[in-house]
Amino acid sequence: MNAQAIKNACKDFAAVAAPYLSINDESHYDEALVLIEALLEEAEDNLIDPLNSVISILSHSIDEYENKNDELVQFDLDATGQTSDLAILRLLMDQYNLSMADLPEIGTKSMVSRVLSGERSLNKNHIKALSERYKISPSLFF
Repeated sequence: MNAQAIKNACKDFAAVAAPYLSINDESHYDEALVLIEALLEEAEDNLIDPLNSVISILSHSIDEYENKNDELVQFDLDATGQTSDLAILRLLMDQYNLSMADLPEIGTKSMVSRVLSGERSLNKNHIKALSERYKISPSLFF
């Protein structure tokens, strides 16, 4: 393949992939996530598969978008700054719009407050009850 053919192939690729090479909106971000997941399933686990280069480019674009998006940055900070049991509990509270009074599986509002502050930990019974109520695996809490 000569230089002109490579140049043309790169231009064609850039024209098709442009919205995903520099992601600027949530729609293209969501599409890029779906695309990269499909490519990861299809790509061979070796350095010569050209799909791995595309995955690398998309990963970089996704990472740049996430680092510019205040909401995603805050989510990452919140998730990495706490234990997994508290992260799951806070996620459930957020997703289901729950207050501390809405978690009888843990106990009173003051007990929920102590768990959320890190003063107390979720025990086996709390985790079992929450897992059953929200139909999630107890392993998510560990």
